[in-house]
Amino acid sequence: MNKAFEKVKPAFQAFAANKYVSAVRDGFIACMPIIIFSSIFMMIAYVPNAWGFHWPDAVTNTLLIGYNYSMGLLALFVAGTTAKSLTDSENVNLPKTNQINPIAVIIAAEITFIILSIMPLKTGVDLTYLGSQGLVCAYIVGLIVPMIYNFFIKNNITVKLPPQVPGNIAQSFKDLIPLGASVTIFWLFGVLFKMATGTVLPRWIIQVLSPVFTASDSYIGLCIIAGAMAFFWFLGVQGPSIVSPAVMPIMIANTAANLAQYQAGVHVSHVFAQNAMDYIMNFGGTGSTFIIAYVLIFAAKSAQLKAIGKAAVIPATFSVNEPVLFGVPLIMNPIFFIPFIITPMVNISLFKFFVTTLGMNSIMYYLPWTIPAPIGIIAATGFAPLSFLLVPLLLAVDVVIFWPFFRQYDKQLVAEEQAKAAEVAAQNAAGSIPAGAGVAAVPAGATTESAVAVAESAPSTVTNTGSTAAVTNKTLKGEQYFKDNEVNVLVLCAGGGTSGILANALNKLSKERELKLSATARAYGQDMDLIQDMDMVILAPQMDSMKGNLQKITDKYGVKLVTTTGRQYIALTNDGDMALDFVESNL
Repeated sequence: MNKAFEKVKPAFQAFAANKYVSAVRDGFIACMPIIIFSSIFMMIAYVPNAWGFHWPDAVTNTLLIGYNYSMGLLALFVAGTTAKSLTDSENVNLPKTNQINPIAVIIAAEITFIILSIMPLKTGVDLTYLGSQGLVCAYIVGLIVPMIYNFFIKNNITVKLPPQVPGNIAQSFKDLIPLGASVTIFWLFGVLFKMATGTVLPRWIIQVLSPVFTASDSYIGLCIIAGAMAFFWFLGVQGPSIVSPAVMPIMIANTAANLAQYQAGVHVSHVFAQNAMDYIMNFGGTGSTFIIAYVLIFAAKSAQLKAIGKAAVIPATFSVNEPVLFGVPLIMNPIFFIPFIITPMVNISLFKFFVTTLGMNSIMYYLPWTIPAPIGIIAATGFAPLSFLLVPLLLAVDVVIFWPFFRQYDKQLVAEEQAKAAEVAAQNAAGSIPAGAGVAAVPAGATTESAVAVAESAPSTVTNTGSTAAVTNKTLKGEQYFKDNEVNVLVLCAGGGTSGILANALNKLSKERELKLSATARAYGQDMDLIQDMDMVILAPQMDSMKGNLQKITDKYGVKLVTTTGRQYIALTNDGDMALDFVESNL
């Protein structure tokens, strides 16, 4: 199985790293604060309805202003952020003295999107397609406008002014031709398209894709999406980074449609809403791993699995499941292939059954993915009564699916640990392990668990120098480096979860020891402009497919890029001293 996985993995990594796919994903990530912010207004306006309280119409309408002019213009903003993301990729390949102006590209993308999307009315204009229903059109505009700019800038087809002209004025004239070309091309296209179809492009796209929207809400469609994300992650390629760009417009449109149904007082029926991916398909993280850490703590007999459970339980509760994925490990571990793929499919099927057959309201609000899934399901469905039954059912079903595979793996590890402990104890008794040789002494009468713990911890606390003094000197030398040098570190992962844990570990240690080390964390694609101010970028293993793209950016700014393996990265998040030494040794 591993050989088969290794053969197909490069193709999926290449797709995930494609600059156009990345621009769509990163452009949407940049607009996530808008979605979260707007949802606050909606929850204040409508969640009290679950307890029979209704605001006066005037109050509700006032609250909806915050939603309508943020989420209601989401596609307009996404057109600009997608264009900005692709522009950053194009600029990596252009000379530093002849770059595309990102601000000009954002403006051009938003102008052209408005031209394509606004529908004239007798009394004004219809702004419907500037919101969630215009997302696909926004992506198209956001990808094409930077390509137009790249053509003109790369070939120096611009208005050139004498060198005596101030730079800001010269830049304005330099942007004139690509801006004019972008707007003119889309204006002509919009006029001709409306003459041919009688409607605007985003509305036509929705009509054409309506069968896809419908299919995504079917049992088969939902299972394919859930299974695909888990399958890609199992191969070691961050699943949502491949699947999300394709289905995000559907999820957002369905979430808005669900809210409209709720406002109209009818059944909230669209299953594949936005948080359905975060809380149902990825119940606790991709692979629906919420229950795994708890099972490891309370049921595992293996010392390794118990230790992983203790380290992973808090992150896993908040859907940061990399400690489980890389620590157990689940990904690339054939024993867990079936439950890892099947569990998300079963979860979303149960959710659909509750919504379609039992009449439970589906998800209508968008909440941050880091909210614990059991709480998120209840809150995002507007505290639907049946959601209080669905959550414990999902927990129970997930345990049942994973249990036989977990028990088999646990037995396998227990046998390996017993053999290893016996070997260490025998060598120690025979005196064959000299002091300071890289393996700590095992006390007489040590249990299997303690022996394994000592044996496994030794390599991380004792170096190959052959003396404890050398370790102390190395640590002092590393700390002195950060007392003398100001170092800025950026940690990048998929969603900002595990990267935040690692950055916090470094910052905590830096503050305690008065070091000049500062670390920050981001989701890949978020605030990438920070890279130019960093000394080092640490890339989490789940984003390994982005290594090539990121290397171009770090090379451009002369920043050190360091990649990590799965267990290494999780170990760094749990050990500040190890993380500090890792940074120092790689600079």
